[in-house]
Amino acid sequence: MKIKVLWIGKTKEKFISEGISHYLKLLKKHLNLQIVEIKECKSKSKEEIIQKESKLILSQTSWYILLDEKGFLMSSEEFANFLSRYEQVDFVIGGPFGVSEEVKKKAKFNLSLSKMTFTHEMARLILLEQLFRASTIIKGVSYHY
Repeated sequence: MKIKVLWIGKTKEKFISEGISHYLKLLKKHLNLQIVEIKECKSKSKEEIIQKESKLILSQTSWYILLDEKGFLMSSEEFANFLSRYEQVDFVIGGPFGVSEEVKKKAKFNLSLSKMTFTHEMARLILLEQLFRASTIIKGVSYHY
């Protein structure tokens, strides 16, 4: 399975970077994973930042799952089953201000990681852990209780 994860900006929090590195190392054994770090836009206007970053996202992918706090919730087992239907999946994680309505509407699926809201950097780490968990469920490898 090929997975591409697109996110806005560099991961600034050291503990999150360390966690991301940990899961990237684990995932190498299970998935063909590509991280696309889209440059964070600067502007005085929040709306202008959202529009610029959203344009950059759409230039990198056309078929994607958007991580969205209002998206569909699923268990880890449901997520593994969902992923197992595809050979290639792109995931999009917006920046601190989110994404445009266009990016939301063009998403093939909107996925929420929780009813709680996480920072966009935490969402990166949680998604990678869930991708690892899903890959072990699919392959029948011991990790998920």
